[in-house]
Formats: sequence, structure tokens, C-alpha cells
Amino acid sequence: MAKFQRHVFTCINQRAADSPKGCCAARGGADVAAALKSRLYERGYKRLVRANKAYCLDQCAHGVTMVVYPEAVWYGGVTPADVDEIIESHIVGGKPVERLVIADEELTGIDPEEAWS
Repeated sequence: MAKFQRHVFTCINQRAADSPKGCCAARGGADVAAALKSRLYERGYKRLVRANKAYCLDQCAHGVTMVVYPEAVWYGGVTPADVDEIIESHIVGGKPVERLVIADEELTGIDPEEAWS
């Protein structure tokens, strides 16, 4: 089997209903993950792109979160309606969907260039 060209992780983590952070499960994470997997398979990407479920990507404040590797592009507030655009623009075309991208400084609260220095 060839190596996957990309791995896409979609958060489906569930927190307690009273958690101030909220959770991706309550916002439809499982529906997004299912739509992603289904659409990738329909388009013939089963052996090229791996759709993975993640139990916590630690970005609850951003709604349903997804990350695409190897580019390390993080998406927030993803809905099933966004999946086709992500596949077409990012997976096929190599261009992230900017309206959904979570900025690096929002992910960690620090400048990524300084994190490794």
C-alpha cells in the first residue's frame, strides 16, 4: 500500500454538558467526520487521504475542529456543508479554505516562530 498523501483529523470529543469550553461532539463533530470520509471515498481518495476521528484536538473554543497534515492547516467551525469545499480547495487544489482557517496564534497563544527557539 502506498503512503497516504494527507491525514485529516476531525474532532469528535465529548465533554460534560456544563463544560465552559463546550465540545466538538455537541457541535456536530461526528457528522463532519462522517461527511468527510464519505465524500473522500466517493471521489476516489480512499487510498490517498486518510480521514481520522480525533477525541481531542484541544481547540474547543473554535467549534468543530479539523486539522490537515502534512500542511498542519487547522480549521474551526467546520460543518458538513463545508466538507466539499475543503476537499475541492485544499485536498485537490492545495489551497486552504481561508474563511475556516484558525490562525497559528489562536491555536497556541504564542508565535509559532518563537515556540522552537
